[in-house]
Amino acid sequence: MESAAKNIHALLEAAPSALYLQSVGELVEGGKWAELNDRFYRTLSFGTGGLRGRTSGKIVTTAERGNARENERPEFPCVGTNAMNFFNISRATQGLVAYLHDWNRSSKISTKPKFVIAYDPRFFSKEFAELAAKVASENGCDTYVFGSPRSVPELSFAVRYLRASAGVMITASHNPPYDNGYKVYFSDGAQVIEPHANGIISKVNAIASEAYTPLPKDRQGKIEMIGTDIDEAYMRRLGTLVLDPTVIREAKSLKIVYTPLHGTGGVIIRPMLKRLGFNFEVVPEQDHFDGRFPTVKSPNPENAEALTMAIDLAKKEDADVVVATDPDCDRMGAALRATDGKLKLLTGNQIGSLLAWYRTRTLFEKGVLNKQNASRGVIIKTFVTTDLQKAIAEHYGLRCVETLTGFKYIGAKLGKYERAIPAYQNYVDLSEEETRKLRLEHSSFYVFGGEESYGYSGADFVRDKDGNGAVIMFCEVAAYAKAHGNTIDELLDDIYSEFGYFAEKNGSLVFEGAEGATKIARLIKSYATDPFPEVLGSKVKSVRNFETDKIEDIESDKIPKEKMLMFELEDGTRIAVRPSGTEPKIKYYLFAHCRPEKGKFDSVELNQIKTEVKEKLDRLWDWLQEDAESRLREDNQQRS
Repeated sequence: MESAAKNIHALLEAAPSALYLQSVGELVEGGKWAELNDRFYRTLSFGTGGLRGRTSGKIVTTAERGNARENERPEFPCVGTNAMNFFNISRATQGLVAYLHDWNRSSKISTKPKFVIAYDPRFFSKEFAELAAKVASENGCDTYVFGSPRSVPELSFAVRYLRASAGVMITASHNPPYDNGYKVYFSDGAQVIEPHANGIISKVNAIASEAYTPLPKDRQGKIEMIGTDIDEAYMRRLGTLVLDPTVIREAKSLKIVYTPLHGTGGVIIRPMLKRLGFNFEVVPEQDHFDGRFPTVKSPNPENAEALTMAIDLAKKEDADVVVATDPDCDRMGAALRATDGKLKLLTGNQIGSLLAWYRTRTLFEKGVLNKQNASRGVIIKTFVTTDLQKAIAEHYGLRCVETLTGFKYIGAKLGKYERAIPAYQNYVDLSEEETRKLRLEHSSFYVFGGEESYGYSGADFVRDKDGNGAVIMFCEVAAYAKAHGNTIDELLDDIYSEFGYFAEKNGSLVFEGAEGATKIARLIKSYATDPFPEVLGSKVKSVRNFETDKIEDIESDKIPKEKMLMFELEDGTRIAVRPSGTEPKIKYYLFAHCRPEKGKFDSVELNQIKTEVKEKLDRLWDWLQEDAESRLREDNQQRS
């Protein structure tokens, strides 16, 4: 409580307001010490991904409730230094703007920094965006603000399209309704990485107050509202993701159900599907902005529950495909009508593999890629994404580059490829066809990229995962399957038969609180200092410690340090272990596969292999849980 008391006094002294005084006073008078401690025990720190926190407390004060009714969003955000509110939005924007001014000076750029701001439908997103624009402009930045909610990928596109210095997205992705966040992008349209990340972090965390003195009027920046012009430019580029328009025309009977889960996806996806000629319906109850996300437990398209209403509509309409995007539309989940007529969810690894295979195969079929230029082609995936995508890349002669978890690392690769092109400064102005030609002649041609956590990208005009683009790409794959008389699961089985059956299983162990954090740290240390020599009878062939080992990718680029260990067994099984960066858990990623020794698997073989591999992964997860318990038990005995 000592740090909480200090932060309470600092907040009230720096920016005394009736709201702050009344809220703190009400909590003190009611003896709500735990709530006060949660709100004030620290100042919400700015990390590599920006800010994320609660906009409403577990207890909402009368002052915060204001004129809102009990079931409505409070009139004002949560008062506290450890919350997403005007205090922290101001601090973050002041620090970011200070960094941009320093960057311009060091880069000898004489013009004002440009700043693009977008926001999703979450509680207070619009107000936070308006405050960020005000703070940025009064501190000398020209600011472009979307007039209504837009997606993460459109913000990324807009930063590049407007040649901005940076971008901010007000969102907490698919977190609970009471959360919001502040994500920062640099001039390349990608989330910030080094050297910018630490520079911005230090600037923001050095600012203790929301108060500041605006620059004189003649040195302030302008605020300009943007919207439909950017939408149209972005949609023109999204249209180029379609590789074979004939399959869409040949699959007129394909029926699609889409849901934006009360988020930003409908802004672009609805007009794009109509423009491209797809036959689709949108879930009406989820086709409007609502920060409460009232029809789902969690607005996360990875979860089966979030797709319930879409699947129910698909059953009613006899639809072939269900697609869903999260509130800021950077992730996409999907379900398909299987050969048995039932709707079945796909994993993120399966969706990504379908997209990687179809795009690679079609680019070769269309003559864009060939044996002569295949070495220029690249598929990018994270280390914890299925190796099926690597098998596809190698089969076609493409490179498969692996990165750490986080699309910012894929964005960094795309920036590297762009800089390898002569006179790349004009790159943004060029058409997709022109950039494709330059990439194939001088650099690397990005075919596809993705993460197992339902994030995908099929072109470099967006430098983050793109739910809008993912829906378009996936619907084209569905049209291809339909045009050839197949279901998507039959198409996926064809891929498994040719390249091998690859299966994955994710698990996690949850350890709450300070004691839990200690257990997670002890487990990670234990795996590093005492790695298991064998697992289920298969010897461990290699161990990679991403925190201590020097690791390079296949392009000889150094992989940044991260707390993650990867074990590879002699039978080809792979295990990755890492602590979650956002939740009190340690995460396990399990990979197993079986590849045909010659030719292809037939259907009988494939079904048998699926059963065997699933059983193997289930046994492996049971073994890992028992091993973790044993490690913690031994550690406790040694400590006692």
